[in-house]
Amino acid sequence: MTAILPGSTIGVLGSGQLGRMFAIAARRMGYRVHTLSPETDTPTGQVADVEITAEYDDLDAIRKLANSVDVLTFEFENVPAATAAAAAELRPVRPSGAILEITQNRLREKAFLQAKGFPVTPFVHIRDIEHLRDGIREFGEGVLKSCNWGYDGKGQIGIDSSSIVEDIWARLGATDAVLEKFVPFDNEISIIVSRGLNGAMNNFEVTRNHHTDKILDYSVTPAPVSETVRARAIEIALATAEELGLVGVLCIEMFVTSFDDILVNELAPRPHNSGHWTFDACVTSQFEQQLRAVCGLPLGSTAQLRPAAMGNLLGDLWAHGEPRWDAALRVPDVKLHLYGKATPRQGRKMGHLTAMADDADRALSLVWQARDALRGE
Repeated sequence: MTAILPGSTIGVLGSGQLGRMFAIAARRMGYRVHTLSPETDTPTGQVADVEITAEYDDLDAIRKLANSVDVLTFEFENVPAATAAAAAELRPVRPSGAILEITQNRLREKAFLQAKGFPVTPFVHIRDIEHLRDGIREFGEGVLKSCNWGYDGKGQIGIDSSSIVEDIWARLGATDAVLEKFVPFDNEISIIVSRGLNGAMNNFEVTRNHHTDKILDYSVTPAPVSETVRARAIEIALATAEELGLVGVLCIEMFVTSFDDILVNELAPRPHNSGHWTFDACVTSQFEQQLRAVCGLPLGSTAQLRPAAMGNLLGDLWAHGEPRWDAALRVPDVKLHLYGKATPRQGRKMGHLTAMADDADRALSLVWQARDALRGE
């Protein structure tokens, strides 16, 4: 197939920080960028050539976007399947709407992984309170997750045998859910892989992630895991991309148990928060790699320049006024990324810090030093 070369126009469905960093990579390589979302003055829109404000189910607006670009991609997977299908009638959509349909629904995603033989946490489909009671009796402890529209811990509730089923079901506010058995684990890791239009694949380094209040707090890479875990994680990730027929980038989140077993948690067919460090610490970032893949260009080198760490900056930092940017930037090995969001809110991702050093622990300590400085500590 013919490559979509620099000078062409890329359409992005979604307009958050992932789209912003993708647009920066695309503009650097000479592409134009058009973005569509229900909001204005968005992180992506501030960098894009054209920002279209429309709902994702406005198929006339979607077709207008598609007619103005050469290829479409997305920066989050909660785009309706009908939207991807309407766009695909006019221009290539990469990754495909079929992949979107799998990954935007937890039940379909887990059923796909299980059917393909990938290791997943034991789960059951929950459709009503009686199913939930049965699931609790079977698992004892677990996590109840809505099938649709969940991220950053939204639509998830931990349960055990003492939980009041009626309250839990009402709190979830969903009629279709998955109950996953609680499995103790030592590490949460992720890996981002790329697959091009010609089927070529490569991967970024395995990353260890730490969450606070169900939101990613920091990532370090290379992950402090055994070579057996590293190799198995890469093997699973590449095989998943191949089974999906991916064209683009894919993040696979995994749990690592005390016995070095791996369980696949979630898939995201797009750049991912846990891969933000690649923007500074790799020859080719996850965002440029997404661009190369969807345009049919050769994939870039994923070689890591130095060990790295990334720490999220949430809206909580603004609780007592504007953060001390000057103080944080006195830490010379730290890079600051802000997303252009006007209104900070508790738990809202406003930016991140990245540091590189001779080892990942030292890089993380630099991130802590800079983040403490933002608070005036």
